[in-house]
Amino acid sequence: MNVIASIQVRMGSSRLPGKVLHDICGKPLLGHLLDRLLLCNALNGIVVATSVQPENDLIESYCRNRGIPCYRGSEDDVLDRMVGALRSQHADVGVQVFGDGPLIDPRIVDDCVDRFRQADGSYDFVGNDLGTTYPPGMEVEVFSVAALLDSHERALDPAVREHSTLFIRQNPGRYRLLNVEAPDHLRRPELEIEVDMAEDLEVVEAILRHFHPRNDMSLAEIIAFLDDRPEIASVNRDIPRRWKTHRDTLGSG
Repeated sequence: MNVIASIQVRMGSSRLPGKVLHDICGKPLLGHLLDRLLLCNALNGIVVATSVQPENDLIESYCRNRGIPCYRGSEDDVLDRMVGALRSQHADVGVQVFGDGPLIDPRIVDDCVDRFRQADGSYDFVGNDLGTTYPPGMEVEVFSVAALLDSHERALDPAVREHSTLFIRQNPGRYRLLNVEAPDHLRRPELEIEVDMAEDLEVVEAILRHFHPRNDMSLAEIIAFLDDRPEIASVNRDIPRRWKTHRDTLGSG
């Protein structure tokens, strides 16, 4: 079973352009994310999936220098881009992590992959974002590439294809889904640890600078840091999030 993590990133983010290569502590956000994923035990590889737009040449160049495969595909059809990226790495199982979550905890990635493996085919999709119990920025999705290919054939709405696994998540009658809920000590959905706006960047930068040069800090340590500094945690608390239209934000999923 070839388990490959796919990171969807591009320079043309509408709300915070160029964020993926924003430098913090001498490393772009994408570099921090890659370093976190390289600590995972359950992954066989990583591929960065970006678009063919010339502005993303910088992403491809960074990946080349890091020795990380970079696949380039459609700007707007993210589902097609993900399929191409995973096929390029001969993946049997895809693991979606998001470019706006550079602090993803490797332990959460490993846990979701382990649950998918242990289910032994009972689920097509195992993730922690069908309902929000972890802090946003800790999203992980694990799915069979066969299910993704099936969704690729069936998803006709461009607005759905723009969100890679959305067709799978919206069709529990066709695909077998499991939501992984956070344990009590990590159940903090009100904490925003994603990078979508300038305020988010301020929070994530504060976290990275505090723990620098470490790259192995756990989510529990990050939560403790924010709890000790409520003035930092509050910076991005009230920002509207577009992804909430596609997810149950109340918890159980």
